[in-house]
Amino acid sequence: MAEKPTVLFVCVHNAGRSQMAAGWLRHLAGDGVEVLSAGSAPAGTINPIAVEAMAEVGIDIAAQQPKLLSDSAVQASDVVITMGCGDACPFYPGKRYEDWKLDDPAGQGLESVRPIRDEIRGRVEALIASLG
Repeated sequence: MAEKPTVLFVCVHNAGRSQMAAGWLRHLAGDGVEVLSAGSAPAGTINPIAVEAMAEVGIDIAAQQPKLLSDSAVQASDVVITMGCGDACPFYPGKRYEDWKLDDPAGQGLESVRPIRDEIRGRVEALIASLG
């Protein structure tokens, strides 16, 4: 793996789970990891409840914009974390892939999104530990 690994988080809309995961990784790993996120069918804007849930723990993801998943983003990544994007995520040999089964925060209230946010934090902490 590269000296500074690149991690790509992918979900369908790139508006909730993948944005929260990217926010956690930037927050917890600092400059030690390059962080990317994208969606197979990106939404027009980030989920405001995801923004609010992350703001509660001092992480600002409000300026993030959903982005379309590209082959180049996958090729540039050492680790690709998928979150319900199904077969839309391209597969390249030699990449580390993980599929995180997480509830989708879309259409849910803050009370329902908080546990998703907290589960993502735990998974990101384990990811950081595995990157060495």
